[in-house]
Amino acid sequence: MATPYDNLVALWHHWGRKVSNSTIDEFAQYIKQRAPAITGVFIKTHQGAKWMAEWGDTSPYLGISGTASIDRWVETLAKYDMEFHAWCVPEGLDIPGEAQKMIDVASRPGVKSLILDVEPYAGFYQGGRASVRPLMVRVRGSIAGSFHIGISMDPRSNHYDEIFPDEWFPFVGSAHPQVYWRTFQQSPDAALRNAYNTWTKFKRPIYPVLQVVPAPTEMNAARTTAIRTYGATGISWWLESAVTDDLWSTLNVAIDGTVPTPGPGTPPIDKVPTGLEIIVKTTDARYRDGTYDGTAADSVLRSFNNERGWRVRYKGAEAAGSTVWARWDPQINKSGWYEISAYVPGQNATTDRARYKLHNLNNLAGETEVPISQSRYFEVWVPLGIYYLNADDPAAGLVFLNDLTGEKEKLIAFDAIRWRELGNIQNTSVSDGFDPPIGSTADRASAKVWPGSWFDATGFARRYRIGSPAEAYHTGADLNLNAPAWDSDAHTPVYAAASGVVQTVRRYATWGYIIVIRHDPLAATGQVVFGRYAHIENPRVREGQRVKRGDQIANVGNADGTQPYHLHFDISPTDILKDRPDHWPKLNLSNLMANYVDPRVFVANNRPARK
Repeated sequence: MATPYDNLVALWHHWGRKVSNSTIDEFAQYIKQRAPAITGVFIKTHQGAKWMAEWGDTSPYLGISGTASIDRWVETLAKYDMEFHAWCVPEGLDIPGEAQKMIDVASRPGVKSLILDVEPYAGFYQGGRASVRPLMVRVRGSIAGSFHIGISMDPRSNHYDEIFPDEWFPFVGSAHPQVYWRTFQQSPDAALRNAYNTWTKFKRPIYPVLQVVPAPTEMNAARTTAIRTYGATGISWWLESAVTDDLWSTLNVAIDGTVPTPGPGTPPIDKVPTGLEIIVKTTDARYRDGTYDGTAADSVLRSFNNERGWRVRYKGAEAAGSTVWARWDPQINKSGWYEISAYVPGQNATTDRARYKLHNLNNLAGETEVPISQSRYFEVWVPLGIYYLNADDPAAGLVFLNDLTGEKEKLIAFDAIRWRELGNIQNTSVSDGFDPPIGSTADRASAKVWPGSWFDATGFARRYRIGSPAEAYHTGADLNLNAPAWDSDAHTPVYAAASGVVQTVRRYATWGYIIVIRHDPLAATGQVVFGRYAHIENPRVREGQRVKRGDQIANVGNADGTQPYHLHFDISPTDILKDRPDHWPKLNLSNLMANYVDPRVFVANNRPARK
């Protein structure tokens, strides 16, 4: 049975206010430049009997407020050879109203299909079995018989009967199981196997909805299994707003396995000027390891594959003397400033004293030791600093690591090392220190970290919203100003706390706009941190732009009206915010402590010198 989804790679889109693009044209171009394999977008048009604009998606260009909005989307996507497929959440509570919304959507020229998201949870279908046929008879009686309607659902077997599949069956032509393996705490293979075993009996073509996760290896495995093992002739990815820059290439694979060339104007993956990046893994020729007594390294070092699919070497740490060593050689052939980072895997890395030794930095012979507590990190790149590397020096940038940590019963991991060129960065492109991101010029120059009457309403690593679904440990500071009047902070300027390069300017659900800045290495220590400025409005910077301490980057906002006015400000010593700008560890305190530092303490300890 042919459907509109054959040979289609599609991307789901939920809220216009979640994305950083201001117009549909920018949205379409953004996708097309990065992943031309995506030829369809699934747009949420309504829920129940209300357009998405009535639910709060008030983005003036991206929000769906009626049929005119749909026409605008259809016309613009067509310019980029992309199809418009609608999706909605029926509730079964207002049969005439909900049916009319579906009819309105399905009747618009250029709308390729309508997918019904039917799930047995609060906020989804509530009308019960008896309401399905009255709803769908109204819809099918008023639209073209050839118009395709699909159904999407939680595909786990225990939920099959809860959505009344026999009632929907006469009216829909395809099934789109939501194969969210991370959400289900399964492997991609197990989640797909469960979905197909459960929904094959529905007797409709299956087009799996695959989950966008910060793990390209898992995403590739899910796509390959869906197509090769289960014969999927079309797939879709949930969700556009979850796609970070390093995942676009993972999405850019057609059903037949071809990889289209991204369009002109595609920005580099890292938004930092230039693009030379060297990654040396433990399977590469530029990596070597061995023992100090001549024993074969393989008899001492054990191996496993990390979540990215790379081989990792590991062993027990030594308390008194080193027994093994590892060496990563970048073979730099272009002089310049480089950020050097170590990848720390999510397992077999429990040492608190891994001592990375970097050689011949900044045109100076010798060794610089950078200690890292591997136990604090989980599947992230950890910056070791930014240094000038001279291509004429064959030892420039070499990294050594041995197993001597002074600890017992700990494990040390030997994973990949990365050297990333940062372009024409001069000695002045280091941070002289951090100021508060709010307050007047005089306030920010004062000794008080949160200046004037500004205060942190939550506190770092404090548990808050206790007893609610949003209960969490807080990752940074919630900066408020309620004097001389309540909400005196509303619309006030937000400043870059230190110099750096803007990594992200983007909207996210519950966050509003987020700006992430990769701050320059501190002059005193070489440490690199990422600053997140959230709930803001009126962003004044663009991705890739260099800023200096004190530049206004935005204004204090209220997360698109979902929260009181305040600035959420946090600092991460890892690159978690580069890959996941909306990262939120909730009640996982160890994950929080691995990826964030107390911003008040950090700023207090790194103030710039003033005359």
